[in-house]
Amino acid sequence: MGRERKILATWKVRYLDSEEKLKGQIADLEADYDDIKEKHDRLEGQLEDLKTCIIQEHINGFQKGVRKSSSFYENVDVSDVRFDVNKDVCDGVLIDEAESSPEGEEEKKVADADAGGNEVVAEDIEQKTT
Repeated sequence: MGRERKILATWKVRYLDSEEKLKGQIADLEADYDDIKEKHDRLEGQLEDLKTCIIQEHINGFQKGVRKSSSFYENVDVSDVRFDVNKDVCDGVLIDEAESSPEGEEEKKVADADAGGNEVVAEDIEQKTT
């Protein structure tokens, strides 16, 4: 019985030591977690700031291009409603972006079909104009 008590006492001491070590490790991990969370939050804020800066640089670049265009082509009024940011140049013609998209192309084909059901293509238009 004396030997069993020694073994039991030894196991109890090991258990208490292990419990203390685990509590210490848990405290260290919680501190590390708090540090990492703080760094993550700080980096997330910096990322948002960078996104804002990138967007602003794109806006500044566009405005610079408009200023250059108006400088090179003094007779063009850039405040004219024809200079819409939703328009693009396709084949030398200023068109709405919706018309240049694949969905817009199909709608345009349907609208351009003549009464006989034949599709009117650009070549037909060119031949008629020449």
